[in-house]
Amino acid sequence: MNIRRVFCLVLAFTQLAVIARASDWQMDYEQALASAKAANKCVLLDFTGSDWCGPCIMLYKTVFSKKAFLDYAKKNLVLVTLDYPKRKSLPENIIKQNERLARQYHIDQSGYPTVVLLDPSGKILGQLEGYSGEQPADIIAWVEKLRPKS
Repeated sequence: MNIRRVFCLVLAFTQLAVIARASDWQMDYEQALASAKAANKCVLLDFTGSDWCGPCIMLYKTVFSKKAFLDYAKKNLVLVTLDYPKRKSLPENIIKQNERLARQYHIDQSGYPTVVLLDPSGKILGQLEGYSGEQPADIIAWVEKLRPKS
């Protein structure tokens, strides 16, 4: 097997991993709220600058991409990423939605990352601003402390 073929295979598997991770997160806020209400799950909003905010990138790598967090989230949360990138582009409707939600939740760029937990009806349960080394267990414990028990 030549180097070029190995490189192409590695690239393909990397892209599949990125797509798989991205599929755990929704971008459409209204759709996420509807899903949460139907499934009686809380909504976790991640206000992030995915391609420029160092703490946002670390939060994703250290917590949001980890199996322990994703397994917990699959059972208990609807995940929504509200991205404010500088280098990559988003669909116009998502840009407008994210700008509106930043105003609604009083988030500015100096406060990224900000994580907001909503109950299934959309009521704010709690908010975390910044990233200071939390691990998946820390975020899970925070959600468990705040989320309504059925």
